[in-house]
Amino acid sequence: MFSALSNRRRFRDLSEQEVLALAISSEEDDARIYRSFAARLAPDYPATAAVFDRMAEEEDSHRQRLIDLHQARFGATIPLIRREHVAGWYARRPVWLASNLSLAAIRTEASAMEHQAAEFYRRAAERTQDAATRKLLGDLAAAEEVHEAKADEMTGAIDAETRAEEDHAERRQFILTWVQPGLAGLMDGSVSTLAPIFATAFATKDSATTLTVGLAAAIGAGISMGFTEAAHDDGVLSGRGSPLKRGLASGIMTTIGGLGHALPYLIADFWTATVIAILVVFIELWAIAWIQNRYMETPFVRAVFQVVVGGALVFAAGALIGGG
Repeated sequence: MFSALSNRRRFRDLSEQEVLALAISSEEDDARIYRSFAARLAPDYPATAAVFDRMAEEEDSHRQRLIDLHQARFGATIPLIRREHVAGWYARRPVWLASNLSLAAIRTEASAMEHQAAEFYRRAAERTQDAATRKLLGDLAAAEEVHEAKADEMTGAIDAETRAEEDHAERRQFILTWVQPGLAGLMDGSVSTLAPIFATAFATKDSATTLTVGLAAAIGAGISMGFTEAAHDDGVLSGRGSPLKRGLASGIMTTIGGLGHALPYLIADFWTATVIAILVVFIELWAIAWIQNRYMETPFVRAVFQVVVGGALVFAAGALIGGG
């Protein structure tokens, strides 16, 4: 590691030729990244993909201008130097390598990229004594600032209606892939485990036994719901997204829903644990009603009736069975 760091050059020690070479390689990298963004977005967000394609073309034109300047000043042989060869210099995060990046994440990353590029050209311009080179680097800094604004707003080539449609499509995909299966899991974990946990609690009045049953119910339900969600729909025809993501959302939230009112029984005193568990149940049920209203656009009163009243009935059944 220390050897690798010692082999890196400091920016202030680069020659003007090396600064130009660094700019050329940086433009090549950024053009590739923008094209990867465009390819990722094209199926669902064609308007934004077209903007990234145009940004990639502009990066190509910047690279060509830099190459022309290098040939005029230093000849055709361009030194091999990249961002990772310069100590303390910015590097592109490999975020574009991740699959299924959200539209918002891509826009944010593009904005950061352009901000860094503009700062690079400003610093590079300050280092050169050649008037033509200084002018070109200054022009490129201004161009990158325009790109940054375009990446921030995506309004330079996308009208407000199209952007609203793309944002709506992204929100819909987020709901289908994460919120819907997660909410179903939370409801199942919170409600379906009420009867066995509280039946055990009131039948045994023993915290340790209740905790064991609660852990088994929560974890078992989580595994079952996760596999069921992942297996019953591959997401290709329904458009609900990755079955692995949906399975994870459903399984994890199911487990959390069950654990919420099982973990209070870590407390040895039975009645203290039971009172806390009942309070947790009502918090869980109100949280489910809020999520339904916030993301699924279910009227709040209806969501409360469906979840809170239904959960109360399941709780009462468990308490009666255990108490009887």
